[in-house]
Amino acid sequence: MSTQADHGHELIPRPEHTPDALRAALAAVDPGRLPEMQRTKDEAFAKAVEWQSLSPVRSWVLVWARDIEIARRPDLAARHARAREDLEHQDTAVGRKALEELSAVLDEAMKAVRV
Repeated sequence: MSTQADHGHELIPRPEHTPDALRAALAAVDPGRLPEMQRTKDEAFAKAVEWQSLSPVRSWVLVWARDIEIARRPDLAARHARAREDLEHQDTAVGRKALEELSAVLDEAMKAVRV
């Protein structure tokens, strides 16, 4: 796992982009999603074999690195949770703002893990 923090409080260090490191990190920050992670990993590896390409595996790694980035950073996790709650708001302006915030959180997390 990476030991360098580039922003506020983090629950765990940013993990390396390997299946084992990502699984260990998810077990620490959001263990309830481990079955989902395994299912999507199996799907990505099956597609990789079928397509004879590592692209599905690379995508799987980035998606889980992004989601773990959100979960390990309470600031991002709180913003993510608020935005998801407001997506279904009766006021469409609130829903639209929530969608923008959700996109911003996902973008911030993806930029952090792509460094």
